[in-house]
Amino acid sequence: MSDTIESVKCLIIGSGPAGYTAAIYAARANMAPVLYQGEQPGGQLTTTNDVENFPGYPDGITGPEMMIQLQKQAERFGTDVRHGWITKVDFSGPAHKVWVNGEKEIHADTIIISTGASAKYLGLPSEQKYLQLGGGVSACAVCDGFFYRNQETVIVGAGDSACEEAHYLSKLCKKVTMLVRRDEFRASKIMAQRVKNTDNIEILYNTETEEVLGDGQLVTGVRVKNNITGDTHEIPATGFFVAIGHKPNTDIFKDYLDLDETGYIINAKPGTSKTNIEGVFVSGDAADHVYRQAITAAGTGCMAALDAERYLAAKDSTFEVSTPTYN
Repeated sequence: MSDTIESVKCLIIGSGPAGYTAAIYAARANMAPVLYQGEQPGGQLTTTNDVENFPGYPDGITGPEMMIQLQKQAERFGTDVRHGWITKVDFSGPAHKVWVNGEKEIHADTIIISTGASAKYLGLPSEQKYLQLGGGVSACAVCDGFFYRNQETVIVGAGDSACEEAHYLSKLCKKVTMLVRRDEFRASKIMAQRVKNTDNIEILYNTETEEVLGDGQLVTGVRVKNNITGDTHEIPATGFFVAIGHKPNTDIFKDYLDLDETGYIINAKPGTSKTNIEGVFVSGDAADHVYRQAITAAGTGCMAALDAERYLAAKDSTFEVSTPTYN
């Protein structure tokens, strides 16, 4: 472990729309933010080929390019963007302590957590191949359903989120085939009934995915297996959506922060970014299990930076709160 402990005014853990937006606001407020990008610099958007629903991009933009632009904007105002990830924290005392890559120790006056959440996938090699290629595998129908208008798609899942995503796709796609692993839904009755009543949604019970089929670049279908009879068949499709849940990247905080049963950080005061530890704030998908959109993550990044700025001003009379502006 390093003998040198670095002290910073504002530490941002994680990148993506939430982290970079927090950095932009914190830097403009003279908080000299230090941002560690984490294991996946840019977050989930780096796996998204095209982003067409973020305001300000009339012609759309790729996820990786958007993250590059947000990083450049944060750096323009003085954010110290660093490679590496936080491997340990200690919020038990007056100093907020974190360790980077298991070695470097940092003490921060304020911390903004923007570690996001990771979509759960089936783990099939073919699924991961087309996910990385941006060739037809997605975990967000709201984000990517638009690209499959009048096409046939397949969605895996049986909970409320899967039903919501399937219903959303049904309004865009010619046909949606829903794969349910058991003989019934896990979703609430009202959500299950909604998809059952939708004409262009076909539900296959006791059905699991064997392989995502494609031409080497794009998805062309899915091979599925009935887990009761053992029968297999292929379903033509250009899009394969996985809706089996998300896992918030919050494990290292569980000893200090209040988390819900699935690991999302609980806001200590609704309508703010505050956690149960003073001086520690949360933004983006680490706390949001409802919307999970780039624009909402960016909004909470702004909130976290403003909350952190006001926290510092309350503790230090020499630190002035900047007047929020729209420029």
